[in-house]
Amino acid sequence: MTGDITLNAAAFPAAKKKKVTAGRVVFLIFAMLVLVTFAALFLFPTVFTVTNSFMSTTEITANYGKIFSGLGAAGGGGRVFIGEQVNLQLIPNKVSFSQYATVLLTSPEYLLKFWNSVIYVLPIVLFQLAVAAGASYSFARVDTKFRSVVFFAYIILMLMPYQVTLVPNYLVIDRLNLMNTRWAIILPGIFSPFSVFILTKFMKRIPSSIVEAAKLDGAGELSIFFRIFMPLCQSTLYSVAILVFIDYWNMVEQPLILLKDEELYPLSVFLSKINQGDTGIALAIAVIYMVPPVLLFLYSEDYLIDGISYSASVKG
Repeated sequence: MTGDITLNAAAFPAAKKKKVTAGRVVFLIFAMLVLVTFAALFLFPTVFTVTNSFMSTTEITANYGKIFSGLGAAGGGGRVFIGEQVNLQLIPNKVSFSQYATVLLTSPEYLLKFWNSVIYVLPIVLFQLAVAAGASYSFARVDTKFRSVVFFAYIILMLMPYQVTLVPNYLVIDRLNLMNTRWAIILPGIFSPFSVFILTKFMKRIPSSIVEAAKLDGAGELSIFFRIFMPLCQSTLYSVAILVFIDYWNMVEQPLILLKDEELYPLSVFLSKINQGDTGIALAIAVIYMVPPVLLFLYSEDYLIDGISYSASVKG
């Protein structure tokens, strides 16, 4: 027994420790500095918006008034050169909640536009997932000679920018007499090829043996769809919902073109129309506007990663 132990120890010698060279240490330090630099650059606009939202109107005007006065002077749309130095201050001299008081208590039109965004985005996300799930199930299960042609058309539509399909959407909405209504924003958003593409690629990875076993147990198509495909697609559904939510939460072009009544505008349209007098309010609204996407991302981060990378899928 002792000889066996000695032989085994000789057959499997201890692994040698890798020497940490000076070049490797320099490379790691350089890579860390690059990552920290890019992280700081990406985080700076968010931190800047949050901290400056607590500045008073007087302090904001003193720091950034030159920018907006210069933009206002260029009414012809030409280039603007600011001769004086602009003070980019990260931490306010005196914390003020006046902007938040105005947004949340004094001026209800800002909250109205916030709820307009909610009214537009939630139905679009829910109904788009429902339509995409049904269409993706058909692409994955129904084997016809026209399936590849129709799916290729979906891919072409997905690759087209929104500006290309804006005119057809405008004509259809106008023919349906839905201009200047909430349905002018919701209906085009429900039918999106992006969700269909992602879900179809996932559903095709589900093994056919699972479906055949369910059929032997007497399950119909509806039972297979709701009891097998939907639970397996949970991570992908979450990831698609997050991406669709962020996309339509930040929409600007659709409301400006399809809506004439400013009371129907979402809050994203207001943020694109900042003027000198509303800078502090716009910063406070931007912070409030960031809260739902940030909370949604923090809650569903794992689902987003699993859904995009297909790590939760079953290979067939």
